[in-house]
Amino acid sequence: MATARQQAIQTIATTVHYLNRIEFKGLEFKDMFGCNVFNEAEQKARLPKPIFKALQKTIKLGAQLTEPAIADAVASAMKDWAIEHGATHYTHLFQPLTGLTAEKHDSFLSPCGDGTALAEFSGNELVKGEPDASSFPSGGTRSTFEARGYTGWDPTSPAYIRETPNGATLVIPTVFVSWTGEALDKKTPLLRSMEALSNQAIRIIRLFGHDNVKRVYTTVGPEQEYFLIDKNFLYARPDLINCGRTLFGAKPPKGQELEDQYFGTIPERVIACMADCETEMFKLGIPVKTRHNEVAPSQYEIAPIYEDSNLATDHNQLTMDVMRRTAENYGLVCLLHEKPFAGINGSGKHNNWSMSTDTGENLLNPGDNPHDNAQFLVFCVAVIRAVAKYPELLRVSVASAGNDHRLGANEAPPAIISIFLGDQLQDIMDQLERSDLKSTKQGGYMEVGVSVLPKLPRDAGDRNRTSPFAFTGNKFEFRAVGSAFSIGGPNTVLNTIVAESIDFIATKLEADVKGGKTLNKAIQDLLPGILKESKKVIFNGNGYSEEWHAEAAKRGLPNLKTTVEAIPQVISKASIELFTKYKVLTERELYSRYEIFSEKYVKEISIEANMMVHMAKTMILPAAMRHQSEVAGSVNATKAAGIDVGTQLEELKTLTTTINKFQAAIKALEHAADHTATGDTYSHAKYMKESVVTKMEELRTHGDALETMVADDLWPLPTYREMLFIK
Repeated sequence: MATARQQAIQTIATTVHYLNRIEFKGLEFKDMFGCNVFNEAEQKARLPKPIFKALQKTIKLGAQLTEPAIADAVASAMKDWAIEHGATHYTHLFQPLTGLTAEKHDSFLSPCGDGTALAEFSGNELVKGEPDASSFPSGGTRSTFEARGYTGWDPTSPAYIRETPNGATLVIPTVFVSWTGEALDKKTPLLRSMEALSNQAIRIIRLFGHDNVKRVYTTVGPEQEYFLIDKNFLYARPDLINCGRTLFGAKPPKGQELEDQYFGTIPERVIACMADCETEMFKLGIPVKTRHNEVAPSQYEIAPIYEDSNLATDHNQLTMDVMRRTAENYGLVCLLHEKPFAGINGSGKHNNWSMSTDTGENLLNPGDNPHDNAQFLVFCVAVIRAVAKYPELLRVSVASAGNDHRLGANEAPPAIISIFLGDQLQDIMDQLERSDLKSTKQGGYMEVGVSVLPKLPRDAGDRNRTSPFAFTGNKFEFRAVGSAFSIGGPNTVLNTIVAESIDFIATKLEADVKGGKTLNKAIQDLLPGILKESKKVIFNGNGYSEEWHAEAAKRGLPNLKTTVEAIPQVISKASIELFTKYKVLTERELYSRYEIFSEKYVKEISIEANMMVHMAKTMILPAAMRHQSEVAGSVNATKAAGIDVGTQLEELKTLTTTINKFQAAIKALEHAADHTATGDTYSHAKYMKESVVTKMEELRTHGDALETMVADDLWPLPTYREMLFIK
């Protein structure tokens, strides 16, 4: 009888996939973008002029919608537009502290009592919903019996239509808060942090005389990495189904050693899936720009153009959802875990972050002569100071059990938070620290040595792929974010620490200018001192090297290698003072997240440990013992025939020893996983890391060794060489 693995391979080999799902010829591609979004153009066309102006004032300037009539008018227009697009229901979409999105659907239909019904949607229904809050993580802010929670309309993120096989749904992005007002989601703190940064950045903008600027936005362009494998392999791997990653799997003969996957030709089935995903994303107004093969086999990336941080967060959550759903239509499964396969590169989500004014100016754009660009220098130094002062908070913002497998390996930044500036900006900062700003290094042109090629301009600085926080021309790239993350959390932290740093600088400059100094003199006096205090976090070398780890320790930079080490930073004195000062998170909300992060870690490790034991006992051990029986029978038969069995006997002994070690490791993991929690949730998380994770690693070592010994026709699990290379 064929194993599930053999059946999966047979099914893949004989299945023909229909790839031509979209007819691009004759399609007005540009007209597709945003066609399913209730965007500014639709609002202008459908709303009375005063209502439209009031709504835009809220969206662009943060003004509060105080008139109920405005919400009623918007709801009516939104309903009519949605019904024209085939919608029968609406939903308030929110981002609970699970890291995913949540939704409850309600019909537009309201019975009239005479056997008929009307399609209705009021301003009250638009503005507020009431899902059950008791079943979402609250970290102790809500008891099980305290069920009331509210969704609140976020006008700054436009509603859109989600098309499904039978009808469509109007999706309204919302915040999610408890009856007592605590944030139970990722969006509320993000919006608060954006407002905090804007308030502080405007102070600097005013000092430079830009009175026309009303608001400063943080912008993000998240590069999303992911794996695509055949769905039949998923069904034969219980660990992938339940944990999102392989808990067993020996190193394949070929991995990424040849470096032939990166930017290679995209397989036909994969590019068909990508095109389908992008079509759906274009309709939803997601500005996806690039697609390519990533470093690991069967790994890919999709990247959008930058947007307002709030909208970028919503769009990234939607991107992950679209990819998961669409992949199934092509017989594929989209894996977003940070490390679905051991021994090859995992997946991240590079968070390209900057600040822009409502007039369109990028505040981190150095221009042609950054040494003369005082405004750029102020904002850039503010970011450097923020990262130097709060590296622990940036680290905990990307902490998870999944990301622990990735951070620090030769594929992702180390857990030590540092900044890469590049040659040009480093030279300018060195001059600034010496109070001797005179020049800017220029890139010039590259000498390629081929006469027919045009001159290729050289950037003024190289890139550093080992840095967790790198300046890349007009933005900072936070590369430590995990692929499955909501970017809401990391950007909330980034916005808040930079807001504090800008506040510090603005307060000093305002006082100096008020005291009679010119602005330039005040800047020249202030920034060198800040750089001297903050330069410990600047590092332009190899972040993977042992020398850097030793140097970082000398500099006093924290190295929180695991999630368990990072979690306490959520409720550190510095964290509580920071987030409460800028009204981004209350102390109670911070403690709730401390509990949620700890509990999530415990649950994820517990699920993985139990799944490992299950697979070890019911799949791997039976296969290994069958193979042992066959080898033992062969040894006995050969010996009975009077033939020397020395080599075969050694093989049997090695196999038996490995099986014995494997069985002992199963028992050890079972015992560790059966631990009864004592103390608080964080203490349990520490136990899981110190006792359970180590036992899991030991069990995997012996299980992977058995994969290299057991007869191929007996091995039950799809292997790495199959999952990563059979398309």
